[in-house]
Amino acid sequence: MVRLTGRKIVKYLTGQEIRHEFLNFFARHGHQILPSASLVPHDDPTLLWINAGMAPLKPYFDGREIPENPRITTVQKCIRTNDIENVGYTARHQTMFEMLGNFSFGDYFKEEAIRWAWEFLTEILELDPDCLWATVHHADDEAFTIWHEQIGLPELRIIRGDEDNFWEIGEGPSGPCSEVYFDRGKDHGCGRPTCQPGCDCDRYLEVWNLVFTQYNKGADGQYTPLPKKNIDTGMGLERIASILQTVANNFETDLFFPIIQETARLAGVQYGVKPGQDTQLKIIADHLRTVVFAVGDGVLPGNEGRNYIIRRLLRRAVRSGRKIGLNRPFLHQVAPMVAHLMGDDYPEVAEKLAFIQRVIHSEEERFQETLAEGEALLLVKLAEVRQSGGTQLAGEDAFRLYDTFGFPIDLTEEIAAESEMGVDRAGFAAQLEAQRERARTARQQNEGMNSDRGILENITVPSRFVGYERLHSHSRIELMVKDQVVCERLLQGDEAEVILDVTPFYAASGGQVGDRGELVGPHGRALVSDVRKAPHGQPMHQLRVVEGYLKVGDAVDAEVAESWRRDIIKNHTATHLLHKALRDVLGNHVAQAGSLVEDGRLRFDFSHLGPLSPKELMEVERQVNDAVWRDYPVVIEEMALDEAKALGAMALFGEKYGTRVRVVQAGDYSIELCGGCHVERTGVIGLFQIVSESGIGAGVRRIEAVTGRHAYAYVLAQKQRLAETATKLHTSLEELPARTERLLVEMRELERELDKARTRLAAGKVENLLQAVRWVSGIPVLSAVVTGVDMEGLRQTVDLLRDRLDSFVIVLGSSVQGRAQFVAAVSQDLQSRGLKAGDIVKQVAQVAGGGGGGRPDLAQAGGKDPGKVAEAVAITSEIVREQAGKGTVETK
Repeated sequence: MVRLTGRKIVKYLTGQEIRHEFLNFFARHGHQILPSASLVPHDDPTLLWINAGMAPLKPYFDGREIPENPRITTVQKCIRTNDIENVGYTARHQTMFEMLGNFSFGDYFKEEAIRWAWEFLTEILELDPDCLWATVHHADDEAFTIWHEQIGLPELRIIRGDEDNFWEIGEGPSGPCSEVYFDRGKDHGCGRPTCQPGCDCDRYLEVWNLVFTQYNKGADGQYTPLPKKNIDTGMGLERIASILQTVANNFETDLFFPIIQETARLAGVQYGVKPGQDTQLKIIADHLRTVVFAVGDGVLPGNEGRNYIIRRLLRRAVRSGRKIGLNRPFLHQVAPMVAHLMGDDYPEVAEKLAFIQRVIHSEEERFQETLAEGEALLLVKLAEVRQSGGTQLAGEDAFRLYDTFGFPIDLTEEIAAESEMGVDRAGFAAQLEAQRERARTARQQNEGMNSDRGILENITVPSRFVGYERLHSHSRIELMVKDQVVCERLLQGDEAEVILDVTPFYAASGGQVGDRGELVGPHGRALVSDVRKAPHGQPMHQLRVVEGYLKVGDAVDAEVAESWRRDIIKNHTATHLLHKALRDVLGNHVAQAGSLVEDGRLRFDFSHLGPLSPKELMEVERQVNDAVWRDYPVVIEEMALDEAKALGAMALFGEKYGTRVRVVQAGDYSIELCGGCHVERTGVIGLFQIVSESGIGAGVRRIEAVTGRHAYAYVLAQKQRLAETATKLHTSLEELPARTERLLVEMRELERELDKARTRLAAGKVENLLQAVRWVSGIPVLSAVVTGVDMEGLRQTVDLLRDRLDSFVIVLGSSVQGRAQFVAAVSQDLQSRGLKAGDIVKQVAQVAGGGGGGRPDLAQAGGKDPGKVAEAVAITSEIVREQAGKGTVETK
């Protein structure tokens, strides 16, 4: 590693020190520190990352929520995967990086944002002011004036830009931005007289982007001023660390380099000796860091969406390892170094390290098998190209290997070159670009933010929730909204949203659905069907007037449906008990990935590698019921976030927490941060029953369960089904297991007798079939229709024929239950001459409207038209003759 020279750096800071200095600086300026969010917002399981770590702030930008503090600062993990191929080859490209950001939602604007950026860089980090440059949008005279007149930056070092200085993603908030660059000195530049910030050389390094979201971009492409302007800034931690640590690239900072060193140690190589080797070490360090964080946040390698991205990154790292001699699983051995470097500020990585290592190790072993499978497929494709007289593998085929098997294009080219073949690189590149374009379109659709906040944003009338303590309140109607218009009166049949001064109705959040009930006033009555939160947090009652009328100012009796809430609180507390039981049975890697708490059921999504065994499900259910029957007191307290974490309360990734939090503790069994409604004692739940367990995505499982009276109804229904089954089997419930076992024994015995009968039947047909062998172009061919046998019978007959013949092509057909069925076999000597059972049976089945395939020695197929079995079998000789005519088979 080479230290840079040229610019004097006064202060050396580690990555961790930079994080802490940044957060403390903005906290002193009145910003709330927002904890780093999960890379996987649990309410959006399909999100493909551009900046997924910023998802908790999105509701503030689009107006769905109003933050308690309009000033926020955070350090967020972010993933960008639109330029994976550049990682390791440039000084700055990474798939995961940390973004230091400060945000203002309708509070301060350009002057403060620019002044604080300058103050942090020059006074806290002590960067040389003479090395700093700024860019502004060419039309943003306000920003230019602040930089020049207030900060004192010379005009020469303020560059007016165009598209690069305007931020937007689809429709929604947008605006000009100002970038801050650090000049690393002439020694690192291109030498061109036009070199300045924005040049593609390494002299000017962008370190901070200040975005001034002052416009809303409409569907028509027009920009209109926002009534409340926002600030959104981002500074890459790795970039600023490379400056303060005077290293040539991000990978040589203390955030990456120990990972590189550990990998080099395992490979028996040294960093800094061979550039190509260094590139592979950088790729491994970057990709492994991303994979460790993603798996820790519940994203497991898979075949779709973000799960595929993680699989692809892991496989690229494996491939890079092979290039430096690591032909065995090794990434799981390096993962502890990531936890060591990042664990202090991201404790979840260290806490889940064992689970992360298991996932990575399993995927490494799986990819070794995939590489072998992909190589075999590639060799088949190359053989097909050669047989057709070609000299180049199609780009589409190369991309399919890359996309399906994670087979690197350079490996495809290496193997093709060994066969004296080329690869259509241009065709591959076109397929890759088409995929990237699809991803870009998806990101724009996903990330576009609609700033049409509606009438609700301006509603600040207070409303106090009292539903934790009681289900009834004497309230006053403060506001009515019908069809997005504030109104004074609602008539019978009207549907609207209403805010009360005091309400016992819970607004949907945290997985718990909104309450139902009724409002009764002096002039009418309304049914409340749902309750949701307004942008400022007030419960908005969605209702329909069923009698008389309601008007603003009416005193009303607000009453939650008691049975509805009673069932809901049982289910909500049960989700906490279930979460704890799952962690006890499966391990601490289990993390909540979503939940739904209704009156009739609960649904709990959680991270786990595979299906739960029947034994594990029984143990989870037993532990939850044990906690129910122990009748633990459920104690709910408000306390400081740090105090709650010190008690061991589980906080959910992706959730936003203020400085004061609500802690729900069930005895000494479960403790979580939660704003929902719960029972007073666990015994109130009565009974807990798991209804189903299933997978909903790579590494995400779902349990659905019922409690209380719904659990009793479920057990009763199961008991009724058992009773009906016992009646049909002419036995009692007590004897049902034994009776079932006896029937299974009898069934297995009948199946054995059936197999024997099939064998005898097949043996009886073999002698006749052997008489049907015909020589076609010197090749012994046996093709025939066999009646009265299914696919298993066809296979048995073929096996018997193979035992009796030395050299053969066999094709047998049959029709069973309205389907055509075929089995083909080819002897070893004829396989070596080009005949393959899979190819033959595929052509035969096509005659009967079907298809299939298999191994060269044995294959089977089906068809839709049983009436064409004989016609299909009859073309066997023609197929063999055609192959013989190509010269692939010697004739006799």
